[in-house]
Amino acid sequence: MGQILVGRRLTLSRRMKELWVQVGLLSVPLLAVYLHIPPPKLSPALLSWRSSGGYFTYKDQNIFYRDSTGAVGSSDVVVLLHGFPTSSYDWCKIWEGLTQRFHRVVALDFVGFGFSDKPRPHHYSIFEQASIVEGLVRHLGLHHQRINLLSHDYGDTVAQELLHRYEHNKTGSILINSLCLSNGGIFPETHYPRFIQKILKDGGLLSPVITRLMNFFFFSRGLGAVFGPYTQPSQAEYWDMWTVVRTNDGNLVVDSILQYINQRKKHRDRWVGALMSTSVPLHLIYGPLDPVNPHPEFLQLYRKVLPTSTVSVLDDHISHYPQLEDPTGFLNAYLNFINSF
Repeated sequence: MGQILVGRRLTLSRRMKELWVQVGLLSVPLLAVYLHIPPPKLSPALLSWRSSGGYFTYKDQNIFYRDSTGAVGSSDVVVLLHGFPTSSYDWCKIWEGLTQRFHRVVALDFVGFGFSDKPRPHHYSIFEQASIVEGLVRHLGLHHQRINLLSHDYGDTVAQELLHRYEHNKTGSILINSLCLSNGGIFPETHYPRFIQKILKDGGLLSPVITRLMNFFFFSRGLGAVFGPYTQPSQAEYWDMWTVVRTNDGNLVVDSILQYINQRKKHRDRWVGALMSTSVPLHLIYGPLDPVNPHPEFLQLYRKVLPTSTVSVLDDHISHYPQLEDPTGFLNAYLNFINSF
């Protein structure tokens, strides 16, 4: 009797193994198909944004940018620096308003973002992104003009590096007329990356697997967590953001780009020091519901470290993407700052 039971158990065990093998064999082609799903097609809005822009080359990399001529009688120039993981399209809701105040409105997609090239393997760094901004300014013939920088999130750190170069008269540095920051990890000690960001930046061999398995559902859930509950993007807007990430296989370089979090810690003295020592007019536009740079911790430290900077705090329900969540409030706050000096 005992031998019969053992035999049955062995037979059942073999059948289970065979079943799992069959499941595995079926999963391989399905997973292969999934991993090679092409990116979504560009929406009419994204097609219009891309067709209104152009490209310049930085060290064999094609960098997308938009350059609009706006207000007649003004010579002022503003350059917009976007955040992670999105693109220059983040500025679409305030673009027209900016063109009514500035003679030139310029935005770019950093390398690894948006419609720009996304090389891999590649050592993505804040230093390279700052050099790309300087290259774009030279390409547009604006290197002798004073530039107003408007930045968000990841772009804040790029702006800090540009400011450091300007303050130290580095060759090729752009002439900064003013700097406005918004909801960025300016201080590593008050910056709280999302859980998935921590995994991807430190995940080692696991990171490439996660980036390949990234999909719209997980992307929109993750991004939605840094928007306010009453200012969530529409489904179409989420798809636009995801489409821009997927363009040129951008999801596969997210883990490499996320090394900027470690770079912020390593170069804190350089980048925070640039803000502390500058005489350039400095402003912060802040969405206080931001879980990444939370209130009041972030704002208290900002005001303590940078007491000469002016600050605009938007409504309580505005979170990490203030230019998308409250474009009117954001634009008014920025123009009030620009018109104050």
